[in-house]
Amino acid sequence: MQGRIAIKVRIHGKVQGVWYRGWTEGEANRLGLHGWVRNRIDGTVEALFVGNDTQIETMLALCHEGPPAARVEKVVTEPAQGIAPARFDVKPTV
Repeated sequence: MQGRIAIKVRIHGKVQGVWYRGWTEGEANRLGLHGWVRNRIDGTVEALFVGNDTQIETMLALCHEGPPAARVEKVVTEPAQGIAPARFDVKPTV
């Protein structure tokens, strides 16, 4: 994958109990991203997105909206390193 980058994302707001993880998995798969998404006990959703610049930019724009029942207050990003799965997974809450 040319121009492959990895971004770690933390989504704040009403993002748990509104199908945010399932929605993220579907959108990430539709865009061809690798990585994962999980709930955090502090009420946020955390994700790792691995793909090209265009895929990542599109997913980040989508994360600001989320699924219909979500109310996203902010999306915080940081560069990420490490090994990502060869697909997109939903991980357990941490």
